[in-house]
Amino acid sequence: MRARDLVDARYAEPLRVDDLARTAGLSRAHFSREFKRAFGESPHAYLLTRRLERAAALLRSTDRSVTSVCFAVGLRGVGSFTMSFTRAYRMTPTAYRASFPPASQHALIPSCVLRAHGRPQHRTFREDGAAARS
Repeated sequence: MRARDLVDARYAEPLRVDDLARTAGLSRAHFSREFKRAFGESPHAYLLTRRLERAAALLRSTDRSVTSVCFAVGLRGVGSFTMSFTRAYRMTPTAYRASFPPASQHALIPSCVLRAHGRPQHRTFREDGAAARS
């Protein structure tokens, strides 16, 4: 569980099976066997799955380039990223992004910006003058 939590929290970092085994306090071979028995896939496959899930989320919700998304999730090669993504999602990252509305259509605008933009531009309350006359 500690190794899986490490992958979930730090998927964008260069994690190796040795690092995960050390976190679990097991030898590399024993860790790999136990991880696969517990989670149904190898540690490397689990890490790749997490990275691809995060890449899919970034492709849906941002306008970042495919290259930028690839590096943001911890992958080092656009070609292998595209191949892995296509295998997992049955379409290229570019086609996947095109199947969703542009990120700009669902971009969240902070409420403070909305309030500031909605205020009248030319206000003259003369509050200081009324207080001085009283």
